[in-house]
Amino acid sequence: MATFPPNRTSNMPVPGGPGGAPPPGAPPGASSSAGHDESYFTESRKGEVNELRMLLRTFATERDKQRKRDIMKKVIAYMTLGIDVSRLFTEMMLAIETRDLVIKKMVYLFLCNYAETHPDLAQMCTNTLVKDCGNEDPMVRGLALRSLCSLRLPQMIEYTSEPLRRSLQDGHAYVRKTGVMGILKMYHLNKEDFDKASFNDILYDMLRDPDSSVVTNCILVLNEIMADSGGMALNRAVMLHLLNRIHEFSEFGILSVLDLVPRYIPANDDEGFQIMNLLDPVLRTANAGAVVATIRAFLSIADAVGKRPGDDRDEDSPTVDDLKRQVVVRIKAPLVTLLASGSSELTYVLLKYVDQLIDLCPGIFDDEYRVFYVRYHDQTHIKHSKVRILAKLANPDNAPDIVAELGELVANVDEMMGRIAVQSMASIAMHDSGGQGAVESIARRLVEMLDLHGIPHISSEAATALASLVRRHPSIVSVVSAPLPRALKYISEPAGKASVIFLLGECGESIMEAPYVLEKVIDSYDSIADAAVKTALLGATVKLFFYRPPEVKNMLGKVLKKATEDVSSQDLHDRALFYYRLLRSSPDTNIAKSIVTSKSMTMSTKHFAEEDDSELRAALMHEFNTLCTIYRCKAENFIDEENIVKFVKVPKEHPLPREAPVTPVTDPGVNAITNHMGGVAMADAPQQSVTAVPSTVSAEVDLLGFGDDVSAMSVPTPAPVGPASLQSLSLKSGVILNGEDYQNKWSSVPDAEAVIIPALAMSTGPTSTDGVEEPLKAFNVFTMASGELSTEFKFFLYGQEEDAYGGGFFLIQAVVSKAPFDLSLTIKPNGGDTNPTKRKEKIDQLVELIKSALGEYFP
Repeated sequence: MATFPPNRTSNMPVPGGPGGAPPPGAPPGASSSAGHDESYFTESRKGEVNELRMLLRTFATERDKQRKRDIMKKVIAYMTLGIDVSRLFTEMMLAIETRDLVIKKMVYLFLCNYAETHPDLAQMCTNTLVKDCGNEDPMVRGLALRSLCSLRLPQMIEYTSEPLRRSLQDGHAYVRKTGVMGILKMYHLNKEDFDKASFNDILYDMLRDPDSSVVTNCILVLNEIMADSGGMALNRAVMLHLLNRIHEFSEFGILSVLDLVPRYIPANDDEGFQIMNLLDPVLRTANAGAVVATIRAFLSIADAVGKRPGDDRDEDSPTVDDLKRQVVVRIKAPLVTLLASGSSELTYVLLKYVDQLIDLCPGIFDDEYRVFYVRYHDQTHIKHSKVRILAKLANPDNAPDIVAELGELVANVDEMMGRIAVQSMASIAMHDSGGQGAVESIARRLVEMLDLHGIPHISSEAATALASLVRRHPSIVSVVSAPLPRALKYISEPAGKASVIFLLGECGESIMEAPYVLEKVIDSYDSIADAAVKTALLGATVKLFFYRPPEVKNMLGKVLKKATEDVSSQDLHDRALFYYRLLRSSPDTNIAKSIVTSKSMTMSTKHFAEEDDSELRAALMHEFNTLCTIYRCKAENFIDEENIVKFVKVPKEHPLPREAPVTPVTDPGVNAITNHMGGVAMADAPQQSVTAVPSTVSAEVDLLGFGDDVSAMSVPTPAPVGPASLQSLSLKSGVILNGEDYQNKWSSVPDAEAVIIPALAMSTGPTSTDGVEEPLKAFNVFTMASGELSTEFKFFLYGQEEDAYGGGFFLIQAVVSKAPFDLSLTIKPNGGDTNPTKRKEKIDQLVELIKSALGEYFP
């Protein structure tokens, strides 16, 4: 039974209507309650597309809004199921003329879906989409523009360019950011026409857009368009502009800006340190992605500004390694906090980063070793990562606790967990990180594990660990030798058996039955399948020959004959021939003995030669905060060469010489980023939501290098603050001053030292004192008292500099006259910088900051 009777469309049941009728196309008995949209995705019946066509033809006369939506939902459901409903294209085109955004959005989706397969039909809707790009509703303009750019037809370029240009100057941020993404679609559609349109310059200009979401899209689009050259071009002005506005961005936008910092080369050391101070509040946020991106930015800056061997800098200048250690010390607490509060997936990724940072700067995380103890509810992959990290945190103070914890994990039901625990214990001993007596203590634990016959993987792993331990510390031979003959009988895994045989060769001088134990293995040579066991047997027999010649002579001949005839392993075959020729041609057996029994295999550094991965670790640090850390391999190992994003550091030349002083680039509203992302604020006092904070860039820096007048933008921007600095004023947040202190400070400054700013013209004025107090509070200028008189508003304000810049107070009396509107200021500086020139410069900046905060009242 058809749901849409062609001759009775007016009686079509409406979801949620009287009687609870099912939605169009639903099978009999389907529920019509809200939220049961899955009923639209039922199998179609023969002829139902034609029924939908008939309903769409009466669409213009239908007055029921919900009924119209149900018809559209059915069309989109069929399209989603893969049913060809392109026959309804004409009827859908007619339905686009509606004020209902839901219907309009579904029609746009329909048009975009069939554009590539039916280009002729898609061209029919071009004029309608272009017309909608000029609609008075910004949502309609944005949706139409997005759909127009999503048609992805080369012949549509000529129709797309002009609406795109208009959208970039639209008064609504949604339309502008949609236009920016439309530029990217145009780039992928036709790169030649894109280059002719010069959209690149427009995108750089839009980095100054007052809406942060537009700026975020500009960064993403520029990075993709310029991927072949390493990403968007950066200079000092661009970088400082974005960093000064970072508190305005969403979490996604903040990550986009932070990803640019590692590519930027600071002008000199001071600028690098100031950028790090500016980004420091991001570490207090609850967003792990932002924290890790900030860590990468810090490490990159440390690498750029740190002193290197051969640099002609002061002896007191910190080296690259010193700076990186300071960075890791600073980020330790945020990382440990995130480890305890994230999901299992997030925790695993953070553990990988912690592991990498421990390799970079050993010892810093040692006091947090309990954080890495395994918990019963941890996922398996997290447990494994924690156990591996524990070994790297061992020092003489905590090694006993860590070894005891690892000992509890050896008999875990998880086989891999037991193996990793044994390996971690051996790692502590091999790196001598446990202090005096730790090596022998761990060796005894491993020897006890050799007798765990009921847990074969543990006894095998213990044998492998002891073999490495004897190479590193030959002095423990006496501890290891006793249980070896017994262990060889029970260990079945090839790796463990090969390790025991190797140890029998190393300790054979002190083990009386060693030749007879090996003789039984040689007799069963033909049944040995693993090449590693055969190789170990050959080496142990040759070495034992020089300790016990009479007992081993016949055994050696037998094993050499079998090994030279063995073609299963080339390495085994060549090694047997080498031993044979060495013994046969050596004029003095002592020479052969010195070659075979030499201790050259012992580890003189922290790693065996075959385990040294220092080059890989150095390469991974350059790709920190990428999948390379998770996979522990370089990008070229899992990404095709043509898809690897180039990493290019810029700029090669700076407008400032390296030795030039750089004044602070911190921003008055930077603290708001912590509240914005759900973290802890820098001050205990609650932070206010921060409006667009001006970029305080000096007059000598042409912001973004366009030569434009920045004040022409739609948001208030302060005037240049003088040629000597980018910004020398930064106010504390959460400053509290009582009335008595305010009065005392005001009285202590002579009136002759007060700075009077008379009658700053205002285009409009506040309607209440809140209209002044709240904007100023967002910029850390606080109100002591205020009031409204018949002809004016009067305010007593104050602010305090950051301690790094003097810590002085600014006491302000502000009067806003009502007819005409103007602002008069009387400013008294109390404490802080006593240099008259610098004090005047700070007061000038304070005036500009107040004007920026009250920008809506100024022309």
